[in-house]
Formats: sequence, C-alpha cells, structure tokens
Amino acid sequence: MAPSRPRVLQYGKMPLPQLDAELAQAYDVQILSEQADPQRFLAEQGAQFEYAVTSAAMGLPARVVDALPALKFVSSFGVGFDALDKDALLRRGARVGYTPGVLDDCVADMAFALLLDSARGVSAADRFVRRGDWSRQRFGVTTRVSGKRLGIFGMGRIGSTVARRAQGFDMQVGYHNRRPVEDAPHRYLDSLLELARWCDFLVITAAGGDNTRHLVNAEVLDALGPQGFVVNVARGSVVDEAALAEALRSGRIAGAGLDVFEDEPRPHADLLALENVVLAPHVASGTHETRRAMADLVLQNLQQFIATGRPAAEVPWSAAR
Repeated sequence: MAPSRPRVLQYGKMPLPQLDAELAQAYDVQILSEQADPQRFLAEQGAQFEYAVTSAAMGLPARVVDALPALKFVSSFGVGFDALDKDALLRRGARVGYTPGVLDDCVADMAFALLLDSARGVSAADRFVRRGDWSRQRFGVTTRVSGKRLGIFGMGRIGSTVARRAQGFDMQVGYHNRRPVEDAPHRYLDSLLELARWCDFLVITAAGGDNTRHLVNAEVLDALGPQGFVVNVARGSVVDEAALAEALRSGRIAGAGLDVFEDEPRPHADLLALENVVLAPHVASGTHETRRAMADLVLQNLQQFIATGRPAAEVPWSAAR
C-alpha cells in the first residue's frame, strides 16, 4: 500500500496556475477558497492539516490559523509577509517560508519602468497618440531622468538592485533605512524626510506592516516638492494614498508610478482621474521567469521543511525563534 501523502491546506488559487497542479500532484491538497462553506470545512477538517500554502497577497488571517491546531509550517508565494497574521502564527508555533531573492531583478526593472514612464510620460504619450491629439497639438515636454538624484526608502535586496540600475543612468543614489547598510557605497540620510528633500525620485522598496504604515505622508510629499516623483513597488500601506492623490492633483509633486495600493484591487478613486500618475496592477514580479522561480521556492520550502524541519528561506520573525 502506497504511503499517504501529506495533507496541505491551500488558502486560495496561486498566482501561477502550474503551481496549483504541482502542489496537487505532490500532496493531498484542499483549496479553502473552493469549499462550499470554508468555515464549516475548517471546523470539521482543520485539525488534519500540518502544512499550509498561501501567497503574500492572500496572506493567512488569524481565524484560519486558529482553526488549524496542528499547523507546523506555511509556505508563502512572495516576499511580503504583512498579510500573514504574525501573532497568530507565533502563538501556534508555526514556521513560515517565503520567496526572497528570486524576484529582485524583475521588481527593480518594474521600479525603473514606472520611474521612466512617470518622468517621460510614456503612457500619457501613448494615450495622446491613440486619441489623435498629435495632429492637433504638441505633446509637451517632460522630465529628464539621467543624472538626477534617486532616493531609495528601504535598502534591502530589491533596493540594492534598484541602486545598481541607477548607475546606468548616471544617477546619484541616497537611501534611508532604520540603520545604515554596512559597506553600502551610497549616501545615507538620517530620516525619510531628509531623503525626500534631497532626491528627485523617491523609490519605495521598504517592507509593509504596521511599522511603515503611511510613513510616506503629506509632509514627506511636500519635502519631495513640485519637481519630485514617487515610485512604489513595495506595499501600498507605506504610502498615505489620499495624501498622495491630493499632492498629485494640486501639483505639490510632479508625478508618481504605482504598482501597489492600500486596498487592492481598488486604487484610491482620485488617482484614476489623474494624468500624472502611472498605475499598474501589482505585477512587478509578474514575469514568466520570476513567477516560475517563486513557485519552485514555494515547493522547495515545503518539501524541505517536511523532510528536515527547516525551510530553504524563512521569514525573519519566524527564523529568529
């Protein structure tokens, strides 16, 4: 008789459909979001699951963690972990794996795509041509990127990769973290406010969560000034979206490029009416190559934890225990 496969609770469909199939092939998977009555399913079968799979976007709420008394490990697709209920997972004693490193290049690429688009008006120019406006008027002038000052809020893996991209544009790079990065060749500024005053482009690559919520607020945007641009490829919660929309509308900053929002998939309504902001649907890691690498790490983390009790990549607060 063949040995039974480990039971895995999958919180919802994964961003890469092939991963759904690979999980189902390797494990006895139940997808919670597909149950007719998820709450009843958890009440009746929650105690049977030692392992769970989710994504950074979906997270894992306390009500689900609390319904899984045998939970030992969660494998999450993504680098953000603010949507995973940290307190509930720590109470349960469950470890958490995630997928850092493999998406740095694509997220940094997207940061520069948004930076260039917001400064040079690529999306706006495309709309201008499609509307037939080119035959009636000139498009106007935009803002140069090369040689400008790039401020990075959050000099981690992705921030460092953004900084490398900036070298090709002859940009000066400054950054703000909770503390300076050892051996970093870039200028460290003691506060986010100082960084905003110093730079022309403020790129946000900081972690989400309560500690960074709305740190990019009206005061920071005013410090950036009417010639400044904001690019966010981190978490929407880092930016006060209402304050950003008002700063863009009133011309207190020049423009913005956003891949993430406070209430996805619903950007602040005022942003939708503005021409000086580029909006993307949280797709910075959405390339074939990166999504495949993330899926591989989700599988590796789960397989390795079941075999050894330790995943290949573990979220900091989980690994620190």
